[in-house]
Amino acid sequence: MVEMKYVPTICPYCGTGCGLNLVVVDEKVVGVEPWKRHPVNEGKLCPKGMFAHEFIHREDRLTKPLIKEENGEFREAEWDEALDLVASKLGEIKANNPDDIGFLACARSPNENIYITQKFARKVIGTHNVDHCARICHGPTVAGLARTFGSGAMTNDFISIESADVIFIIGSNNMEAHPLFGRRVIRAKKNGAKIIVADPRYTPTAKLADMYIEFRSGRDVPLLNAMMKIIIDNDLQDDEFIKNRTKNYQRLKETVAKYDLDYVAELAETDPEKIKEAALMYAKAENAAIVYSLGITEHRHGADNVMANANLAMLTGNIGKIGSGVNPLRGQNNVQGACDMGALPTDYPGYQKVVNEDAQRVVEQNWTCTLDGCAPGLTVVEMMHAAADGNIKAMYITGEDPVLSDPDTNHVIEAMENLDFLVVQDIFMSETARYADVVFPAAGWGEQEGTFTNGERRVQRVRKAVEAPGEAKYDWEIMKEIAVRMGAEPEQFTYNNAQEIFDEMRMITPQYRGMTYERLEKPEALHWPCPDEEHPGQGLMHVDKFAHPDGLGVFEPADYIGPSELPDNDYPLVLTTTRTLFHYHASMTRRCKTLDNELPTGYVEINDKDAKKLGILNRETVKVKSRRGEIEIPARVTPDIMEGEVNIPMHFFECAANYLTTGRELDPKSKMAELKVCAVSVEKME
Repeated sequence: MVEMKYVPTICPYCGTGCGLNLVVVDEKVVGVEPWKRHPVNEGKLCPKGMFAHEFIHREDRLTKPLIKEENGEFREAEWDEALDLVASKLGEIKANNPDDIGFLACARSPNENIYITQKFARKVIGTHNVDHCARICHGPTVAGLARTFGSGAMTNDFISIESADVIFIIGSNNMEAHPLFGRRVIRAKKNGAKIIVADPRYTPTAKLADMYIEFRSGRDVPLLNAMMKIIIDNDLQDDEFIKNRTKNYQRLKETVAKYDLDYVAELAETDPEKIKEAALMYAKAENAAIVYSLGITEHRHGADNVMANANLAMLTGNIGKIGSGVNPLRGQNNVQGACDMGALPTDYPGYQKVVNEDAQRVVEQNWTCTLDGCAPGLTVVEMMHAAADGNIKAMYITGEDPVLSDPDTNHVIEAMENLDFLVVQDIFMSETARYADVVFPAAGWGEQEGTFTNGERRVQRVRKAVEAPGEAKYDWEIMKEIAVRMGAEPEQFTYNNAQEIFDEMRMITPQYRGMTYERLEKPEALHWPCPDEEHPGQGLMHVDKFAHPDGLGVFEPADYIGPSELPDNDYPLVLTTTRTLFHYHASMTRRCKTLDNELPTGYVEINDKDAKKLGILNRETVKVKSRRGEIEIPARVTPDIMEGEVNIPMHFFECAANYLTTGRELDPKSKMAELKVCAVSVEKME
């Protein structure tokens, strides 16, 4: 007799956090069905969500621990041997200097796994060298919104956007990267909202807009400052909001006064009349919302870009009300949760700073231990530099693939090869895992319990549908085994299930304290902040006051810095990078047969005028070079990208954009690398 069941859970891809049902037949996931009751997506799914399950039972899943021999080949090992080896090697390196070890947590993994990763790093090893991929996507959001609003997260819930009168979208192609949020933008448009899109590419999102502003990559701050100058010059600022809810306005006013419209239009290579019209449209709206994503953050001035958006919202009083706010769209399914859980070198769970002795005492009391030092650790990009220089000796990477996703791939490979010891915990043999000394097989999505936190701060249950393949274990279970082998008190790592971890985690995470698995059982779940068990959760933030101690928002004026690398005679084009509708990260969607059939490899978008000058035809293979590397890739000739710019999706390792990008100059406020602008050449192949 066939046994069939539906298991409700949350999509493992972007930060929208759509609900779906896994269809399980005889202990195998065979499909996905809509979860119509779910409030985020109401039964609708994008292509990634519809075929999300196809990677679960792939034949190339990791099923046993692997140890690399001296000849460079992997052999299968028993768990005890692999765990003992890792505990011994980490123990040796820790004895010399705990800060010689770095950890990367997995933003695709449940909160419970991430919490244990940072706890292991801090309590067992004694280092704050723990980070995750938000550093190279939304690290500037955390830094920029924390400085302006006091909290580094989306200010409104998703449904709020449907009540906006004007939606200003900059650096976000949500119709491809976050389609179910894009559906709400379409609803807002049907409700009468005016849509403004600023982007170097005429994206599917831009094609929905009432006004499209084409502008050069990396000129976000001048564009936003010019808009604010126009608003102030026309006396359209919200004086009451500024007076009662903010501080530092005079400095902002003095800064933006320098951004003359004609100067900015020339710098950004855009239409000055469109900047003016957009500013007036935004300022005059009763409710105006800002939406942004990685096009804003992935710059060496990413935090400045974020703060400029926050300044624009505060200037017009568009904070703390429905249909307004600053709405960053998170890239990965649990990148918000990974930040919340303290997978940051500067923060314990709940954004409690490691430099704050009171925060350290709270954590020590909870973990019944003494933590050494309050100095922040290294970020992921800094760890790569340190590893390449011989200053990081070992890394423990859980579910991340920096060889594919981090800037300057050749430099990352150099760093991986220079480590004395590398542990990778994953569901597939990733590009990074190939450089490991030990590879642990992990349980993946659909095979474990836990919680994800989506971009609107909604903490949702993910549920186990089937058993993990072979001998694969939960991430937290693997780290628990190593912790005990390294001498950690067994009672501090004795968890029987994910719920026990969540119950510990919420006690030191103020935003989650009122949440329980029972309260998260309903599809609506709960938004943070949720400070106690009577609290209903809070979708709309900063209603009466901001999250700073004095309750005031802070204008943080920013001046134009510009990209770290500009075109020249050798490299005359600007490269930017994107995600696509059909792919997420290579290890998952490229192993989904349906999605891979839709888009089996990458391409370089090039303006038709540039292509004509270079003699390049649509679909012919070309060579793209930067100062760091080169790739061969098919050309996609189109008028939908600005002349002088090219674009490459980041998913495809055989023609990976990150062989070209630069990670040398970092944003001083967030340590973000410059992923959205670098100088390249495109050459016709012989």
